[in-house]
Amino acid sequence: MNYDLLVIGSGPGGYVAAIRASQLGLKVAVVEKENLGGICLNWGCIPTKSLLKSAQVFEYTKHAADYGVAIDGDIKADFTGMVKRSRDVAGGMSNGVQYLFKKNKIEKIEGFGKLVAKNTVEVTDSKGKKEKYTAKHILLATGAHSKQLPNLPQDGKKIIGYRQALSLEKQPESMVVVGSGAIGSEFAYFYSSIGTKVTLVEFMPTLVPNEDADVAAQLGRSFKKMGMKVMVNSSVEKVDTSGKKCKVTVKTKKGEEQIEADIVLSAVGIEPNLEGIGLEEMKIATEKGKIKVDDYYRTNVEGVYAIGDIVHGPALAHVASAEGIICVEKIAGENPEPLDYGNIPGNTYTSPEIASLGMTEKAAKEAGYELKVGKFPFTASGKAKSAGAPDGFVKLIFDAKYGELLGAHMIGANVTEMIAELVVARKLEITGHELIKSVHPHPTMSEAVMEAAAAAFDEVIHL
Repeated sequence: MNYDLLVIGSGPGGYVAAIRASQLGLKVAVVEKENLGGICLNWGCIPTKSLLKSAQVFEYTKHAADYGVAIDGDIKADFTGMVKRSRDVAGGMSNGVQYLFKKNKIEKIEGFGKLVAKNTVEVTDSKGKKEKYTAKHILLATGAHSKQLPNLPQDGKKIIGYRQALSLEKQPESMVVVGSGAIGSEFAYFYSSIGTKVTLVEFMPTLVPNEDADVAAQLGRSFKKMGMKVMVNSSVEKVDTSGKKCKVTVKTKKGEEQIEADIVLSAVGIEPNLEGIGLEEMKIATEKGKIKVDDYYRTNVEGVYAIGDIVHGPALAHVASAEGIICVEKIAGENPEPLDYGNIPGNTYTSPEIASLGMTEKAAKEAGYELKVGKFPFTASGKAKSAGAPDGFVKLIFDAKYGELLGAHMIGANVTEMIAELVVARKLEITGHELIKSVHPHPTMSEAVMEAAAAAFDEVIHL
């Protein structure tokens, strides 16, 4: 069977690229060895958000009296019910992609895809049967998997990765989470909020190391307030799984400490899925463990493209989708603008949530900018106080010379919904003063954006 475009992988990069290509008139097929939607829809973004919502509802009920609501009787976290809801939501989203494929006349080919010759992909199905397909353009969108550390080998039972963390049969009494990036912090928050005794271990000096230092400090305070043990500047040296519980040896600046836990969750990052897809055979160039591509995701081999977690740039679902659209629009003869990697929002769905964009204050100073920094705490926000969510702030970083927005860093309730305003602002090169003069509705959490801009230019009203 011959296609205009054959996509290997149906995650948020692959399936979005396939749909856009179909809209542009290309004959498209997608090779997928598991469920449509890839890791994001099935084992990442979507099911984790479902669990986090369950945790949030549980937190609300525990503090119902604070809102003048009396609940009679015990409130318990139904872990099995939470996991079931999460899997149901993920299943529904995967079915939604199936519907979109039918609507856009995209063929799904089940199996593992491998480049075997020019314009040719060999697909091996679950029974080992092999079949070849040809296409003028082949797009690799194979995603990534949980990174394995030599001293932290995942056995899927006591030492687990994110997939097992989403579908444990019973709630562990205690857990050590290794790594405080988005994945580690979200799971640490979820399990801690429903009553698991959580220890979060981070090798770097702060939690969420890629975030602004003020945001990291606030998350640390929030986690400690909820009873979580937070260990920074620390590393897990070894885990003894021979007994009933895991004996975890953690190296700290003060020496070694041993922690007992039912489960150890390794959340130290992800690795691209590059094995067995034909890169060596086709002599496709790689750089630092990822496929080398140009601004339009073309590899060094004509007719082969790559997007998402297997190429440079942040490993985020929305980045993969944007890359996929740019790639196929170029293939179809359009003239898309290359992606601005300096204007990509990043979200962490803990409670409080984290959202960020652009440079941190430290990075902006190191780049030689003279800065104007404005910070507005949610303790001064009427909406945040009314919602019972006063923790956190909005911090905006401007270039003092031209008023250009260099970075935005938020921690608080619903900030993951608020960051998009600043993505658009930076895209349109809006200055700090233009942001201040853009009237924001009251009372809202988003007023904090306007107030933080005003604070940077000494015009803040509510501080």
